[in-house]
Amino acid sequence: MSHVFDELPSGWPRTEAEALAVQNELRDRVILDEAGPEPGAPLVVVGVDVAYDDERDVVAAAAVAFDTGRVPRVRERATAVGRVAFPYVPGLLAFREIPTVLAALERLTAAPDLVVCDGYGLAHPRRFGLASHLGVLTGLPTIGVAKNPFLFRHDPPGPERGDTAPLLDGEEEVGRALRTQRAVKPVFVSVGHRVSLERACEHVLALAPKYRLPETTREADTLCREALRLAAA
Repeated sequence: MSHVFDELPSGWPRTEAEALAVQNELRDRVILDEAGPEPGAPLVVVGVDVAYDDERDVVAAAAVAFDTGRVPRVRERATAVGRVAFPYVPGLLAFREIPTVLAALERLTAAPDLVVCDGYGLAHPRRFGLASHLGVLTGLPTIGVAKNPFLFRHDPPGPERGDTAPLLDGEEEVGRALRTQRAVKPVFVSVGHRVSLERACEHVLALAPKYRLPETTREADTLCREALRLAAA
């Protein structure tokens, strides 16, 4: 197996109680009153994703930087492979992934204007999913784009590209179901940090010109799986 880093941030939680305490502390730092980067402006948008090798207790993270425009174009790619940083606990998955994601982000030379996570932000039982956690730690604008609605309910959005429906926890809107392609299943967009929900949806549409998932997620998914395969070689 190729090199797997073992370093964790100082004070990284080891138990569920410690992780819950950190989550409760950090979620108060989420910034929700900024509009965020303007869709259509020249931006560096970075997609991040992870893949696991449970037998070896290893996680691979990928960060793929795109230059935005009429068609998003890959600018740079980076990966990192590390030990899984925390046990599997629903609602605390960010603690398993973030050290390796941070390592991949640090290997990019381009400074991100926006980070798109394969997962959730405010659409989380404690309103602090991966996108929010990563945003608070880095200070970067972040959004979450998930493939399913997790614990929350929604009406079907209209059939056309760009149609949305609120993603609800009771009466609270925690995100939106967004149709990125006509008659294709929606994705589930939630704010992470320093971006409005309206702009988050606009960014996702711009990043998904042809497929259901944004290109940031598609590229990062492919890259982290390849990094995991190479790490096991």
